[in-house]
Amino acid sequence: MSIAHTLALVALLATVSHASDARAGDAGMRYFDLINVSHDSVVSASAAPAGDTGFVPIAIAPLRGGFNVATVEISRAHCVQDFRIGFRDGRTLLYSDIDVCRSRGLYLRASDGRRGDAGTTRVAAAPHAD
Repeated sequence: MSIAHTLALVALLATVSHASDARAGDAGMRYFDLINVSHDSVVSASAAPAGDTGFVPIAIAPLRGGFNVATVEISRAHCVQDFRIGFRDGRTLLYSDIDVCRSRGLYLRASDGRRGDAGTTRVAAAPHAD
């Protein structure tokens, strides 16, 4: 084997090794879309395993309404998650039992949780993107 072929092989192996190391660092995270089709901006989001009260904040910039999408990272540890979403108008909605392994995203609609309750409103049927 010539020196050029050897160097090319070494470079290829180094690249493959680096790429697998980068993926291993993200092994505990999955990407999930929050699709805001409501009229109001999302100002906060957090997730927890379904039924757990230990919500972990999700890093998200304000997500304007009107069919805007934010792709967020969430833990791979549990497929079924609860999402707590805070809106600019002060509403907080709890989307329960979202299977993040089987769906790509969650639609946040204006009609979700339109009760007069103060505090967190549980959304009965969570719309999701398949």
